[in-house]
Formats: sequence, C-alpha cells, structure tokens
Amino acid sequence: MGAAHAQTMDHSRMDHGTHMNPSAPDQRQAGVAQRGKDVMPFNLAATTHIFTKTAQGGVQQVVVKQDADNAAEQIHLTRLHLQEIRDQFLTGDFSGPTSIHGQDMPGLSALKAARPGQIAIAYKALDDGAELRYVTPDADLVSALHQWFDAQLSDHGKDAKAGHADHGAMHQR
Repeated sequence: MGAAHAQTMDHSRMDHGTHMNPSAPDQRQAGVAQRGKDVMPFNLAATTHIFTKTAQGGVQQVVVKQDADNAAEQIHLTRLHLQEIRDQFLTGDFSGPTSIHGQDMPGLSALKAARPGQIAIAYKALDDGAELRYVTPDADLVSALHQWFDAQLSDHGKDAKAGHADHGAMHQR
C-alpha cells in the first residue's frame, strides 16, 4: 500500500463541504483546542485524552505526558478539572463539552436527557492524571457514551487516543 493509502478518513459522517475540504477536520480540531482553553485549566498539548469503551459505558482518562513542562502542576489541574466535570455531569450539566464541541456533538443530547442516577460516574486519581468511569445499565446511554467518546477522539486529534477495554468484553456492532 502506498503512503497515500496509509491514512484513511471516515467519510460516513462528513457533509459534502467537509468531504471536499480535507483540512476541515484539522480546522475543527484547532477550534476545539482554542475553545478548550476556556474550559480546561490544563495545557491540552501537555496531555493525552484516552477514551476506552466498555460494555457498561466507558472510561475517560486525561494523563500528562512525561515530557510536559510543569508536569506536577498539569497533573493537579487535570485532577481538579475531572472532579469538577464529574460533579457537573452528575447534575446534568454538560456545558463544558457543549462549549468546546458544540450543541450537535454526537451522544450529547442523550447524555443531557439522562435522569440523575442513570449514569454512575466515578472519579479516580492516577499517578499521571485522572479518570472518570461511566457505568449505566441503559443500552441507549451506553451507545450515547460511545458516540460521545468517538466524537471526542475525532475532535481532540493527536491529543487523544482510543483505549482498550479491560477484559475485551466489548461487542462490536
């Protein structure tokens, strides 16, 4: 396979204008990074967002890169942010992701509509950052979480990556 085929684009979610402008994803990622500065107190480029889908929801981690300047401060800011996001999400406040990614972010409307307690969200400090674990028995909300994770992976570009489920219990649809 030639180098031109090494990177493929997911055309399934693109409108015609986006398809005809291959730099549109890069422009969107730049906009997300710029708007993220207003919501996320840490340096986005100093961190990696890891989104791991599970059969019951998923795990969102923000870890500070080993070579980051002021790594200890970045870890502290990451932990504070994820604690705040957890508290907001548990009350149905998804204004942070909405202001960064937009109102039409996949999965977000279903997450906003969830009743308190439908999604359990556990915070955990990590040596190099923090994580939020989302668990719900509701298949529609699991699907919404997975859509939301996919959108974040796309929007955060090089600053995000997909994780792997702990037990490989994920079923592909």
